[in-house]
This record gives sequence, C-alpha cells and structure tokens, in this order.
Amino acid sequence: MVRELTHFIGGKHVTGTSGAFGDVFDPNLGQVQARVPLANTAEVTAVIDNAAAAQPVWAAFNPQKRARVLMKFVNLVNDEMDSLAALLSSEHGKTIADARGDIQRGLEVIEFAIGIPHLLKGEYSDSAGTGIDVYSMRQPLGVVAGITPFNFPAMIPLWKAGPALACGNAFVLKPSERDPSVPLRLAELFLEAGLPPGVFNVVNGGKEAVDTILTAKRIKAVGFVGSTPIAQYIYETATANGKRAQCFGGAKNHAVVMPDADLDDVADQLIGAAYGSAGERCMALSVAVPVGAETADRLVEKLTERVHKLNVGRSDDAGADFGPLVGLDGVNRVNDYVQIGVDEGAQLVVDGRGLTVDGAENGFFVGASLFDNVTADMRIYQEEIFGPVLTVVRAGDFEEALRLVDEHEYGNGVAIFTRDGDTARDFSARVQVGMVGVNVPIPVPIAYFTFGGWKGSGFGDLNQHGPDSIRFYTKTKTVTQRWPSGLKESNAFVIPTMD
Repeated sequence: MVRELTHFIGGKHVTGTSGAFGDVFDPNLGQVQARVPLANTAEVTAVIDNAAAAQPVWAAFNPQKRARVLMKFVNLVNDEMDSLAALLSSEHGKTIADARGDIQRGLEVIEFAIGIPHLLKGEYSDSAGTGIDVYSMRQPLGVVAGITPFNFPAMIPLWKAGPALACGNAFVLKPSERDPSVPLRLAELFLEAGLPPGVFNVVNGGKEAVDTILTAKRIKAVGFVGSTPIAQYIYETATANGKRAQCFGGAKNHAVVMPDADLDDVADQLIGAAYGSAGERCMALSVAVPVGAETADRLVEKLTERVHKLNVGRSDDAGADFGPLVGLDGVNRVNDYVQIGVDEGAQLVVDGRGLTVDGAENGFFVGASLFDNVTADMRIYQEEIFGPVLTVVRAGDFEEALRLVDEHEYGNGVAIFTRDGDTARDFSARVQVGMVGVNVPIPVPIAYFTFGGWKGSGFGDLNQHGPDSIRFYTKTKTVTQRWPSGLKESNAFVIPTMD
C-alpha cells in the first residue's frame, strides 16, 4: 500500500491542497512506497503565517528553558533511534548503521545548541565613558528557513534547526521530497519535547515552494545544502530579497597520499570514505592523489583488492557495506559518468555498472568503480559524480598534488596521509579548502567547530553549526547607557563621546 504523507504545520499533520504530489521510492525494490504533497505558494505562505504567529511565544522562553526542550528532544530521539534509522534507511537506501550515524551527527549539533545560555551572552564594557556603560545582546531574527538535501534527511535539518531554535527563532523546513518521513517524525518529537506548536514546521515541495520561501519578506534567513548551481541560485535570490543566506554546494574532495604513508591503512580509509553511503555524501572522498609512481602503483593495487571485496546489498542487510542509490536517476548518472571516463581515456580498473542484488533486482543498485590514470582535464575529475566512483590522479611531487587541489573548482574537504608532521603542517596551512583532515579521510568537524567549504562549495559569510551558527541566527543589538547622578550641566545637542 502506498502511504499518503502530509505537511506538519502548527503542531499538526496537514493534508496538501495543491493537488501536486511527488513519489517516494523504496530504493531497495525500485517501487513507490509513498506520495508526498508538493506545496504551492498559498500553502507555503500559510506556513510562514503560522510560524510568525508562534515565534514570539518561543522567543519569550528564557534560554535555559529553550535548552531544556532541546535536551528532552535529544532523549526522545535516542529512545527512537532504531525505528528512525530503519525509516531513514527505507527511503534513502543507506545502511542501518549509516542511518544511525546520520541521526547521531544531527543530535550532536542539538547537544551543542543546548549550551545556548552561554552562547547567547553578549559583551559588556563598564565605564566606557564618564558614567557610560556599553553592552550588546543577541536577539532572534524571527522566522528562518532550511532547504535540505536527500542525502542526510536527519543530520542537515537538525544542523539547521538546532541553533535556529535555540536562539529563539521559528523554523520552516523544506526537506527533500525524496525522503521526507524522518523530518516529519522529528517535527512530532519536537512538539512532544515541549516546543510550542508552529515553531517548527515541515512543508514539502519543489521549486514553487522554494521560491516562495526565498521571496517571502517574513523569512529572515535561509540555509541550504545541495548542488552548486542551486546553492548559487538560492544564495543570490535570498540575498537579493534582503535575507541572510548560508548555502553549501558540490564537492570534489581529494586525498593526497605521501610516499611515507601507511598504504594499507590509507586503502582501508579510502574505501570507506569513497564508497560509504554509495558515495552520496558531500564529504565523500572521490579523488586519491598518490605522490610518486611507486606510491600510486602500490595504492591502486591495494584499492583494487579491497573494492572487489565490497558487499553491496539491501539497506537493511547488516552485512552490506553500502546499499542502493536514492533513485534511478542516480544510477543512470553514475553509469553515464563511468562511460564518460572510459571515453576520455581513463583506465577503468573496476567497473561497478550492471550490478544486481538477489531478491532486489529492480532496486537502484550500482557497484563500486575505480579509475586510475585520471587527468585534470577529464570530466570525471572536474565534476561531482555523487556515487560510488573513486578516481586516482597521479602527482609527481608534493607541490603538484597541492596545486591540483588548489586549482579545482570545489573546496569543500581535503585530506593528507603522511607520517611527517612538517609536511602535514605545511599542507594544512597552504591548501585552499575549507576543511582539512590529517590522516582523517572525512574531516567533518565536531559540532562545536564550524562546517563549511570554500570556492564553489560554499556561498555566504557564515558556516554551519559551531559559533558561526549562533551569529547567523541572531542579530546583535548594542546599548549605550548613561544614568545621571543628580543635576549636572550637559549639552544635549552634542554627540556623546567617550571622553
């Protein structure tokens, strides 16, 4: 039976009225399992109305009370971790273990946001001038929105919503229409945790819904994660309409492998970083850059051996290393890129196309592919594939490897594998990428640091989670105050100075 999904508005499930629907597939079987309503402008406007009405009530909660709601939410999600992970896996296709990680990394940002009483503290200067004190305070923006991708249906919504809610804002979430059930369940759990109705809303939709959010005057800030062309469109449209925007796009994350690295460890790390979650991660490590011919030959040999041992299966198969892609379009895209690589002259060492899984022959499966002798002018190097494809680009020396990374359009994440501290330190200081891993293949920072890429991977001045998120979701008010003691001569027509 095909489930009928809803929006979540004002603390209630609301049936869509636009008449437009999207299909939610079971990627293991390639079958439609649910229909999700796609909101029109009128429906999105009603959501914003509801959020604007609810926000002052939430903002009036003191920061400690808001933190307690978030604490209870964390406990509720942990209590339902197994069912949430199964639900996420059933719509996205990542393994159960990977789905749990998706949820857990989202909760870590909620846990960071629980420290909001401290994070909202402003500055104070006593006696900045004669009888004058100056202090600042951080106040919520009002109604803010998140437009989030299919590949992390729990983590990215929580990265956006956690700090926004902690700061006293109301939040409108427009999740991916490919896997919306977990965001809808999270909305229920926020309500159960004590969040006032209307403070967290979920509205499903496509471009019409997005454009309504981007142009609505009462939406004060927008966060987005997705492809670079859409990230740039959302950033430009949002800012043109007077909104703050933090928009994160595509990636082509490199791993520079120095000759002194432990190649067995590197190969193990690269396999998980490149092929985990079927490569559907903005932090997937999709380019290996071994330095020197001997390093490259040995690394490719070790990678090839490990790729052949990967087990691709249903997302609910505990023995699967990764499951299906989220949709048939993803399978076609990956297959097309593999053929492009072959046509461009790259050496296809392992071909993952044509994979079928017993009992799930119609599922959206594609195996792991490995290319060697890829060059910087090839499309499989320049463009984000977003699938289980690892390319090896050989570099003659350290400087060539560094130049490859720096000259690429994207600057999301990068890693270097070496036993030499001076090399690692020099690389970390010079490389033009937003997040760097030293012997760490996927350098996603912990929640109290900030996450964000450079160049074509990120648009906006402030990043996700960490202290940047508090700055993004608040506005600073500075108060200069003077309390006269008795009657004194003064000239009210002169601008106050600090003399």
